[in-house]
Amino acid sequence: MPRRSDEVPIRPEQSQRLVALFALGLLLFSFPLLSLFNVGGTVLGVPVLYAYLFAAWAVLVVLMILVVERDPGRKGPR
Repeated sequence: MPRRSDEVPIRPEQSQRLVALFALGLLLFSFPLLSLFNVGGTVLGVPVLYAYLFAAWAVLVVLMILVVERDPGRKGPR
């Protein structure tokens, strides 16, 4: 299938990092780790499990943004 002219190619190191982030997401949202946060307490009035789910999701989104938006010519994020 020919590549469209507006597509940005995914670099091999970028795809490896995205796969690693996927594996991290699987780990963060797996049962054994979720069961650690399924307690009766609250964090700022929010149940601990919900706070953990939101925080883990937010961390994954930020890490994905850093991986995708990273300039290949630079050593760090933009």
